[in-house]
Amino acid sequence: MAARTHTVTNQAPPLVGYDLFATDRALAEAVERHLPPEACGEVRAELSALGHSAGSAQVQEWATLAHTYPPRLRTHDRYGNRIDEVDFHPAWHRLLGRSVAAGLAAGAWDRPGGHVRRAAGFLLVSQTEAGHGCPLSMTHASVPALRTEPALAAEWEPLLASRVYERAPRPPLEKAGVLLGMGMTEKQGGSDVRANTTRAEPLAEAGAYALTGHKWFCSAPMSDGFLVLAQAPEGLSCFLVPRVLPDGTRNAFALQRLKDKLGNRSNASAEVEFDGTTWARRIGDEGQGLHTIMGMVAATRLDCALGSAALMRQAVAQAVHHATYRSAFGRLLVDQPLMRNVLADLALESEAATVLGMRLAAAYDVAEAGPEAVPGAGSPGNGADAEHERQLLRIAVPVAKYWVTKRCTPVVAEALECLGGNGYVEESGLPRLLRESPLNSIWEGAGNIQALDVLRVLHREPAALNAFLTEVGRARGADHRLDRAIRDTLAELADLEGMEARARRLVERMARVLQGALLVRWAPAEVADAFCASRLGGDWGLTFGTLPHTVALGTVVERARPVA
Repeated sequence: MAARTHTVTNQAPPLVGYDLFATDRALAEAVERHLPPEACGEVRAELSALGHSAGSAQVQEWATLAHTYPPRLRTHDRYGNRIDEVDFHPAWHRLLGRSVAAGLAAGAWDRPGGHVRRAAGFLLVSQTEAGHGCPLSMTHASVPALRTEPALAAEWEPLLASRVYERAPRPPLEKAGVLLGMGMTEKQGGSDVRANTTRAEPLAEAGAYALTGHKWFCSAPMSDGFLVLAQAPEGLSCFLVPRVLPDGTRNAFALQRLKDKLGNRSNASAEVEFDGTTWARRIGDEGQGLHTIMGMVAATRLDCALGSAALMRQAVAQAVHHATYRSAFGRLLVDQPLMRNVLADLALESEAATVLGMRLAAAYDVAEAGPEAVPGAGSPGNGADAEHERQLLRIAVPVAKYWVTKRCTPVVAEALECLGGNGYVEESGLPRLLRESPLNSIWEGAGNIQALDVLRVLHREPAALNAFLTEVGRARGADHRLDRAIRDTLAELADLEGMEARARRLVERMARVLQGALLVRWAPAEVADAFCASRLGGDWGLTFGTLPHTVALGTVVERARPVA
């Protein structure tokens, strides 16, 4: 029986039972923009169904359970046999099975508009629970590496693209669907994978090797196989390590412990040992391991940006939803000018991240399709130029990965503050988003690695810089602040003095210019104006909520509202 003093008022209802896709205007518009008209109806229906599922009470409960009961390592069975199994709460398997069934593993590579479809779906499921995005991302990204060995790709790719989630450890080629993990990082090397010490010794079977060494971080160790870097006789090489061998025996793949992580706790990350009897299949030539695996790294880097965009979108949705129902000082929070400024500022950052991530997903579709790409994909109104898209991806993926993942944590933290003390308690879901928020900036090369990669592209690949300048140049003349920012960026690019020390500054400027150009072309005028005034025009403070008072704050906030 409730006490007479405990009447609950002035609380926002749970944000549940809504369509994450249909209520995300920036995402829905991007899907319409980057797909041919005849495909849009089908894709909207697919994504709306996934959006309803992601916004349901059931799936939100699964996400909570997967984090409340994180994975546990079982190195041995009851008889003392080494098994190296990771036990997950059933909710994890439900989340992963649902996303695999939605085609979010490796189904994007041979489907028209597949990367746009998958990127949008990845944005949706990552809002509810981000941890299971790790095996989805690595499985998706493994395809370019595997395709360097056509025979191997012919065996594995149909299983990777399958919509069947089969979790039991069995020989991969006997399963209806498989997932892949990855192991590159070692204790002594970190991001410097050329310092890896794991050895690969050729076996009698052509292309087969035995591995000896360790991996400090192996992502998703319950996967059916792993792409691993090791030192072969001719140098650093890439290998596919199956978890179970064709005869049904376990490969020698010893899980030493699971990492106790800040966030991403539903997903297992392990330290693994190879004891010299591990069987592995080489992918690509010896000594070309870094080149082989970089196709995978580029795709996972884009997923890092998409994952951060998803976290930002969910945090902003929660903040706007709360402010729509919560009153203080006689007015709804959403109607108070200063809170509206904060919400609009957060919404701009979220929309810019979504638009950039989806633009790069569209670039993958055009680049993969080649000269016969579907007109209207990638760059509407400018022709689908596969070479332009390939060069744009080379420079814009590390730019986006650097900037979007860096912006995620401050966005989530500010959104949490919009809920006040309610946002600081676990039931709100915001603490889980905050713990998750730094991860994508660290995975697949932290900030300095991305910035230095951009510098390497600038020095070695002039066609990529030309693609970037062409892309931002398509918006020239539409906003004077963007035009000035493009000129300033060109001036900074021309000044090579101390370039490495100021690489972060340069990449940040390139990211904001690219986001501004995309918003000027495609976003409502109020959104583009607010972004250019603050991010490019200099009329912005050092915290969120410092937009110029002249911009259309209410319009920007209304666009970000998750439920009408």
